Amino acid sequence: MSSDRVLYEKGDRIATIVLHRPEKLNAWDEAMLDALREAFRDASSDREIRVIVFTGTGRAFGVGADVAIFETVEDQVSFRALSRSVTDFFESIERTEKPVLAAINGICVGGALELALSCDIRIASDQARFGFPEVNIGLIPGVTGTSRAPGLIGPDQAKRLIFTGELISAEEAERLGLVTEVVKDQELADRTRELAQAICQKAPLAVGMAKLVVTHSLTMDLHSLISYEAMCQSLLVQTQDHREGLQAFRQKRKPRFTGR
Repeated sequence: MSSDRVLYEKGDRIATIVLHRPEKLNAWDEAMLDALREAFRDASSDREIRVIVFTGTGRAFGVGADVAIFETVEDQVSFRALSRSVTDFFESIERTEKPVLAAINGICVGGALELALSCDIRIASDQARFGFPEVNIGLIPGVTGTSRAPGLIGPDQAKRLIFTGELISAEEAERLGLVTEVVKDQELADRTRELAQAICQKAPLAVGMAKLVVTHSLTMDLHSLISYEAMCQSLLVQTQDHREGLQAFRQKRKPRFTGR
């Protein structure tokens, strides 16, 4: 599953997908995008995998699309098709019931920041930098960046980053709410694995349902959301994992969740 553009590792119920084009700061070309989608599809469909992690090689998480891609697009129709393929990939990250973490190891701008925003939790190295530089080449963050950023940091701060194209530090990104947590660079891998393993210990069906409800909370009205939440709970109460959790609680032992 690994390629010269994407490294893919599985172990301890965690799948790690690594953007691996360090000489280009992990800029995407079509081969990388195809490899990313393939690795993510495999991790999403593998019942043994409970958490998925995206990270990068070298000094960047990523800088988004290689500018060479734009030079190969023939017309607006082709460009929209390319954009839709990336947007669909990011939306599949949001739709999967498995938690997806971004371990942001360095520069994270443009489409790579949009990839990170589609993840559930973003842990950043204190050496990371963030921004939307698309205005510098006459574009906008057009694969969910302008859509997702305002919900995380508010429209005014999103406009500031998008209008200016400026880079901000990891500390400011955490203060704004763009990332979940900042750790020392040498602690990033360990902290990400610690969090992923903690999630792996919980009932995967419950974690997945919780992700769906929280995601829908951004777009559903409150009355509909409460009904949806109750429906999800009614499904979970019938699962083997719920019964195992109750039994383990009574017996004062750790539960053994199977995802059923």
